[in-house]
Amino acid sequence: MSDDDQRLRRWRLMLGESAEESTGGLGQPGDSRMDAALAALYDSSGPTKGRRRSAGLGASAPSVARWLGDIRTYFPSTVVQVMQKDAIDRLGLAQLLLEPELLDAVEPDVHLVGTLLSLNQVMPEASKATARMVVGKVVQEVEERIAQKTKAAVTGALNRSARTSNPKLRDIDWDRTIRANLSHYLPEYRTVVPERLVGYGRKSKSVQRDVVLAIDQSGSMASSVVYASVFGAVLASMQALKTSLVVFDTAVVDLTDKLSDPVDVLFGTQLGGGTDINRAIAYSQSLISRPAESMFVLISDLYEGGIRNEMLRRMAAMKNAGVQVVVLLALSDDGAPSFDHDNAAALGALGIPAFACTPDKFPELLAVALERGDVSAWADQLALEQR
Repeated sequence: MSDDDQRLRRWRLMLGESAEESTGGLGQPGDSRMDAALAALYDSSGPTKGRRRSAGLGASAPSVARWLGDIRTYFPSTVVQVMQKDAIDRLGLAQLLLEPELLDAVEPDVHLVGTLLSLNQVMPEASKATARMVVGKVVQEVEERIAQKTKAAVTGALNRSARTSNPKLRDIDWDRTIRANLSHYLPEYRTVVPERLVGYGRKSKSVQRDVVLAIDQSGSMASSVVYASVFGAVLASMQALKTSLVVFDTAVVDLTDKLSDPVDVLFGTQLGGGTDINRAIAYSQSLISRPAESMFVLISDLYEGGIRNEMLRRMAAMKNAGVQVVVLLALSDDGAPSFDHDNAAALGALGIPAFACTPDKFPELLAVALERGDVSAWADQLALEQR
């Protein structure tokens, strides 16, 4: 098939049967089933109105399962994930995901996990085992993607923060020592006189930092809940950190005791409902016993249903006490989130940056924050890179 023919074929599949006069028909093997799968989801007449095409998604698990099988056959997994999300959003198929045979047919991804978690409270027992398998597969993929990078970034940050100006010989960081003393270079001897030594203190087996993650579990934060839960589990596995994880809507739930299994964490959440950020911050404050060695990460779109002024007062008090405070409007790959701009600006005025971060950049953010670097400058650079 020529490039022109291939281009017309793609336009025909994208625009549907109404474009056939200008683009020509479909002649490739499997084109008709591919066209039917697209029509079932994207036909403008909708799923319940009369259509000129016979394809469609009926309100039954078998028909949806067949459709899921078709799209997995004819489209790559990245496209399948988008189509699944569109089917759930456009055709109201969330309830059908409670069918075990349908769960077996889906392509697991973060958005699907968010949908399953939102149905957790109404999920029949027969579906829960399959749902846990689906969620577990996604969690494993995310953990493999982020774990090594996160541990390396945190370990490096903690080691750097443990530098001392009076190290023992075996602990001297010669590279940094030379750079710190370049002004003392003696050309006649072609050497640097190290007036100031830079090295690492002995690695401590005790907890060096306390990290508290507070995650907004309102429905719009579903992807962030998934990623934050996995990050929480990774951080909890590190001896040098004491990691706490709380989720909140109008109530606060401490899931720290479940951090050994991020799937348990996720099934301990309850997506949807209102939001009381102030209450979550108040509880998080109670977990911080040594502010100067603590980091608090609030992951929320900042739509506050509680007492706004009290929320801002608590955040300011935490920062002034020496806690490294970071606010993430989203921790996901979904792009720019919807958030409360007034609250974000108010936090910015307090010197607390509020910004979105992708999972791939979060380890780097952790390193900057744990070293007590300039998080605002880092966030500004991130924004420039994303433009």
